[in-house]
Amino acid sequence: MADVLFYHLTESTLEDALPGLLERSVDRGWRAVVQTGSEERRDALDQHLWTFRDDSFLAHATDREAYPAEQPILLTTSDVNPNQAQIRFLVDGAAPADLAGYERAVFLFDGHDAAQVEGARTHWKTLKEAGHAVTYWQQTPDRRWERKA
Repeated sequence: MADVLFYHLTESTLEDALPGLLERSVDRGWRAVVQTGSEERRDALDQHLWTFRDDSFLAHATDREAYPAEQPILLTTSDVNPNQAQIRFLVDGAAPADLAGYERAVFLFDGHDAAQVEGARTHWKTLKEAGHAVTYWQQTPDRRWERKA
C-alpha cells in the first residue's frame, strides 16, 4: 500500500509549493508523475517548472512529448505511469486511479477552492478505507507544513 499525503494549501499556490516537493522527490532518486485536472494546468506547470527559480529548473516533460518513459518528472492528465514513477502527485482536482506500485501519492489541494477541499475529503475517506496510510498536512502562516492527522 502506498503512503498517501494530503497537502492543504492555505498560504501559497500550487506553483509555489510543487517545485520544492518535486525537488525532494528527485533528490531521493524517485521518478515522479504529476497528474493534473486539465490540459491547461498541465501546460502551465510545464512552463513554470522550467523557470520557477533563476538558478534552477526541474527536468521534466509532458505526456505529449516523445520518450515519456525516460523522464524523471512527467506531467499528465491521465492516470498512467509510463516513467515508472515511485511517487504520484495529484493536483487541480485530479482523481486517482489505482495507487498500487507507488511508494507515495501526494494530493495538493487549494484550501480556497471548495470543490478541491470536498474532493480531498472524499479521496481521504476512500483511500483510508482501502487500507492506505493517510496523513494530512496543512500550511502554517510561514508556509511550513504541519501534520494535523
